[in-house]
Amino acid sequence: MSTGSFIWYELMTHDPDAAAKFYGAVVGWKISAPSESMPSGQDYRMIMRGDGGSAGGVLRLSQDMVQHGAQPCWLGYLHVADVDASIQAMVADGARVLMPRMDLPVGKIAMVADPMGTPFYVMAPIPPPGKPDAKSDVFDVKASQRIRWNELASPDLTRAKTFYAKHFHFQFNEVMPMGPMGDYCFVDHDGVRLGAIMQKPAEGPGPTGTWLFYFGVPSVAEAQRAITANGGKVLQGPHEVPGGDWIVVATDPSGAAFGVVGSKGE
Repeated sequence: MSTGSFIWYELMTHDPDAAAKFYGAVVGWKISAPSESMPSGQDYRMIMRGDGGSAGGVLRLSQDMVQHGAQPCWLGYLHVADVDASIQAMVADGARVLMPRMDLPVGKIAMVADPMGTPFYVMAPIPPPGKPDAKSDVFDVKASQRIRWNELASPDLTRAKTFYAKHFHFQFNEVMPMGPMGDYCFVDHDGVRLGAIMQKPAEGPGPTGTWLFYFGVPSVAEAQRAITANGGKVLQGPHEVPGGDWIVVATDPSGAAFGVVGSKGE
């Protein structure tokens, strides 16, 4: 994987058991029992796809995390070759370290906020034993039960584009004007269109930006029914997007925002 690839996704939530029920109904994932390999006894669980692969992880928010401002949300992990060097370079450009580097069996990670306050992880992964060429497959532009689209709404679109282009090699080759909402700037990376960056609406919640991740589903209509039937809340959609897919943006029962994307369905 190259610098700037999305290689992992994580749900931070108060109730992993409730999350397992909700996302099982909406996306079809199975969320495992807590892992025993996490430091400090943290409650960390793997999100498993129907094909046996991983879609990411779930971290139970501790009281200490909440006291330091953590709220239920989805976060992405961006690949870097060297966590320390990447942090140093980003901080020099106005980023802030939210969680210092942590060394885990799967690699080195740290949590950073970009210059506009948007949080994300960086990770220098360690391949599994005997699989030196293993690559993450949690992101896929077409497959169900994977993250198919990564969308950043930033309070400063111009600065965000400059920051992510410099530190993660994002390219902005095409723009879709959205009228009063401004430009939707598609992100190309390593030959793949992985998402987009846009200006955060003035009426949007909070002063910082947010990454929003869209999960692949076979039927957006079915996913929408599952969202409302299982305690979630639909915020936008269903809308048709360029290419013929449909999307819905929602929050899960804990308030974490996400999207689903797929065929319209019935």
